[in-house]
Amino acid sequence: MLAVESYHCERCGSDFVSCMALKYHFRRRHLGKVHCENCGQEVLREKLQDHSKVQVGATQMSAGFSLHNMLECKSPQELQRFADEKIHPASGPLRAACVAEIAVLVQRIQDCFPVRDPRVIQAGSYIKGTDTRGCSEIDIVLFSDVFANANHCKKQLREGLDALRKNLKQTSYGNRILMGKRAPLSLRFNFLCTGSLHSHSFEIMAYYDVLGPTPSADLKLHLYRKLYLCKDSDEAQLCALALLPYQVDFVKASVGRVKELVRLVIHWFKTSFANPTEENKFRRLPSSYTVELLTIYVWELAGKPLLFSLVQGLRAVLKLLVQYTEIDIVWHRHYHRKFPVFVKVNQKHTRPFILDPVNPTVNVCDTCNAWDEVAHVARCSLLKPLFSRVRAEPPWLFTNN
Repeated sequence: MLAVESYHCERCGSDFVSCMALKYHFRRRHLGKVHCENCGQEVLREKLQDHSKVQVGATQMSAGFSLHNMLECKSPQELQRFADEKIHPASGPLRAACVAEIAVLVQRIQDCFPVRDPRVIQAGSYIKGTDTRGCSEIDIVLFSDVFANANHCKKQLREGLDALRKNLKQTSYGNRILMGKRAPLSLRFNFLCTGSLHSHSFEIMAYYDVLGPTPSADLKLHLYRKLYLCKDSDEAQLCALALLPYQVDFVKASVGRVKELVRLVIHWFKTSFANPTEENKFRRLPSSYTVELLTIYVWELAGKPLLFSLVQGLRAVLKLLVQYTEIDIVWHRHYHRKFPVFVKVNQKHTRPFILDPVNPTVNVCDTCNAWDEVAHVARCSLLKPLFSRVRAEPPWLFTNN
């Protein structure tokens, strides 16, 4: 079979089948435009000055480096000490006590749920091993055939979660559970753990198990088709809960050093952006799952080294965030390249694009609506002392491109 030559647009990363198509695209999309160095957007050359005046105020809202930010570290050794002391979750007896309390609470959740013998699935950063000292997420899914009747499902779910909320507050752990705002499809709360020294963020959802514990490949492909055709976003979200174990497995399969790097990137997002204001209160940064996938991808580009410099790894992630319009990531471990749902989604996708490795209907980058601000803060971060005079070393030479 002859290879089809493609023509690549250097401005936006789009590919075209002919030189004529590329020229037409350039005239319509890019002619007369330049990149704004502050936000990364393309604007008309004659309007750049006015745009910059407006954009300076907007982008300054996005940067908010704390005084003792890890980017102020001046060596790889100092960064490692910072990570060990302030980012990594507690270890030793404190961690053991935490694990024991979480196990008891999960059993209480199962016992307090007003449906007998639900199948319990656990996910979140705590389960995947990417939790940080100040950010630990635990997702609990309770599967039961009681919720299989789609006509009454949402009403039953709400009643079940309300009953669970009430029952949990009456347990011996009730005074350490801080309930969050009511959500349509989930129960959210913070649990103060081990002498109230730290907390875990819980989100509990329930549905019927559309896949079961050992689904066939055909059953998973059938679910993908159902998700692609589903017009009800709530139903799609609930059906996709069956894929959570595969998301956990995908992240957990990476080596321990990758999880250390994930923690650094999550900490960077937590400590490098200004607090929301009235002007940017609807800004959404990438989810922790998006960060995990992005970091795993960068590690794979480096050849999956077992050990590597955290400074080099963090630098590689930040450089990719600066060029977010070039992010185009797909894995084919759960669906093949010719699977019709993947083909249709891939044909229509826009960048940044990270297709969920276990769900070909979801671009996880869509959870963020502030990629330009992310790029701006990443660009500023690369100028910090941590990266001063740092040059790419093997296996990170691809960051020179």
